[in-house]
Amino acid sequence: MGVAANIAFHTRTLWLFAFSDLKTIVIPSTIFGVVNALAASKYRDSLQTIHYTEILRRSPLVLFWVLMHYLPFAINNQRTPLAITEDAINKPWRPLPSRRLSPSQAKVLMFSFYVFAQLCSVFITGGLRQGVGLIFLGTWYNNFGGADVNPLIRNAINALGYICFISGAMEIALGAPLPLSTTSVLAKWFGIISGIIMTTVHTQDMYDQEGDALRGRRTLPLVLGDGPARWITAVWMVVWGVLCPNFWHTTLPTRTIGMALALLVGLRTLAYRSVPSDKVTFLIWNIWVSFVYALPLLQS
Repeated sequence: MGVAANIAFHTRTLWLFAFSDLKTIVIPSTIFGVVNALAASKYRDSLQTIHYTEILRRSPLVLFWVLMHYLPFAINNQRTPLAITEDAINKPWRPLPSRRLSPSQAKVLMFSFYVFAQLCSVFITGGLRQGVGLIFLGTWYNNFGGADVNPLIRNAINALGYICFISGAMEIALGAPLPLSTTSVLAKWFGIISGIIMTTVHTQDMYDQEGDALRGRRTLPLVLGDGPARWITAVWMVVWGVLCPNFWHTTLPTRTIGMALALLVGLRTLAYRSVPSDKVTFLIWNIWVSFVYALPLLQS
């Protein structure tokens, strides 16, 4: 295999590790980082503000930072025997079930990216605290039962992970660490986003109940039942659909779009219950989350 072919092969391998969560983590986190850096002056906190052209110039760095920190998590998530067994049924194109590399090679790759990701945080300026947090959360989630034993713990780890990704992305966009404060507008916004993830992220578990049952995972729909889990999602989507635009005092058109997306997710969750339909609902949920991330810039 020539050099170019070898590079293309390994690049595709990394792409296959990350592909499933581009819409969930990588793209939305990048949107949050850039948009909220552009809206930094609206937080009324001790945030460093820089010219919008500099933020836009740093946007590729934001995407790069998010991707580099997501890759080791994804590799860790996909390298266990149970994960490989499940993926062989549901996602046979992934690197391990398709035998593009072995589990031992994946482990080496995971550790290499953990180190590389932290070096990125040092040299790009920002996201170091979040990177360390993601190592801890990812290890708990994938290696110590965080994703498997209790749906509340699973959702809580997801919520903390989301906050690490979006706050790290914002630091990269600004080129400086965010201030540590529990009373700032930014901290309250992170709290709201944590609540969103905690109460609705199991939308992603609705279409994968068969695979989760195979792995012995205790996700919300498997513990409470499919129906109750759907109603929990629907009710909370209405709550967040009202609360988030109100928090930022957005315009009526912005409130209308946000509420329409939230209602669409809630109604689809209740009305359309097939696996393909749940996948579409989860995609719309990610679009809504990305819209929510942009609310500070849409403040009236």
